[in-house]
Amino acid sequence: MSPHTDSLSTKDLNRVAALVYDSAGIVLDADKKIMLEGRLRRRMTDLKIDTYANYVKYLFSDGRHEAEELVLLIDAVSTNKTDFFRENDHFEFLVEKALPELIENRHREIVIWSAGCSTGEEPYTMSIILTEYALTHPGFQFKVRATDISTGVLARARQAIYTAEVVSPVSPELRKKYFMRNKNKETNLLRVVPELREIVEFQRVNLMEDFSFPEKADIIFCRNVIIYFDKQTQEKLFAKFARALNDDGYIFIGHSESLNHMDVPLVSIAPAIYRKGENRHRK
Repeated sequence: MSPHTDSLSTKDLNRVAALVYDSAGIVLDADKKIMLEGRLRRRMTDLKIDTYANYVKYLFSDGRHEAEELVLLIDAVSTNKTDFFRENDHFEFLVEKALPELIENRHREIVIWSAGCSTGEEPYTMSIILTEYALTHPGFQFKVRATDISTGVLARARQAIYTAEVVSPVSPELRKKYFMRNKNKETNLLRVVPELREIVEFQRVNLMEDFSFPEKADIIFCRNVIIYFDKQTQEKLFAKFARALNDDGYIFIGHSESLNHMDVPLVSIAPAIYRKGENRHRK
C-alpha cells in the first residue's frame, strides 16, 4: 500500500507519540496526526518502507534500530524555524544592558548559549553582535555554545551556508563584513566567514536528558522551543537551565512563551527576559 493512501493508526500514533515525548519532550497530540504522517513519509521513503504500520514495526523492532532510528525520527518531527536577528529587541537588550552589567561583575570570558539553535542563524547572530561589541570594548572575551537535538540542522549550521533571502535581515554593512558570496553568483548563496564559524561550538544536546558543560553559562537563549513541551516538562527544563546558569545570568525566551506559575529561580526583568535570582513561585 502506498503511504500516500495509508493512514497512521491510533495505536501506532500513540506509540510514536509516547516515544517522542519520553525521548525529546515534544508533545504530539491527535491533532498533529497529519503533520506526523507527512514527516514520517520522509523516513519511509528513505527506508523504502511502504506503510506506516511497517515503519512503526521497524522503529520498535530491536534495540539497535530503535537507538539509531530514534535520532532520525526526532530530526523528522522537530520544527526548526529561525532567522538572523530574530526578535531584535533581545539583542538590543543584550548589548545595552546585559553585557555591560556582566562585564562589570565578571572579569573573565562571557559564555552565551543558544539552546535549540536550529540551522545556526541565532548563534551566528550572537557571534556578529559579540564580535562587534569586542571591537569597542578591549579585553572583552566570549564563547558561543550552540546546541540542538537535530543532527540534520546541526550539520547545516556547521556548513553556515544561507540564501541571500535568509541573510537579508543582516544589515548591508555587517553582511559585507561577515559573509562571503559564492563564486558562482547565480547560486545566490552566502557563507559565514571562517573567523565567525570558528567562534561557535556546535553540539547535539537533548534537553530532556541530563546535560552538563565545563563551565556554566552567563546568558542562555532558548526561544520558541518550549512551546512544543507541556507545562510539567517546561518547568523541569527551566530548573535545569537555572542550574546551568551563573548567578545573575540571563535567560531569553520567545515572546509567545512564559515562565508564569513555574517554581524556578528566574525573575522576570523585561518582556521574555529573565534573570537568575531568588527562588520564588511565579504568578
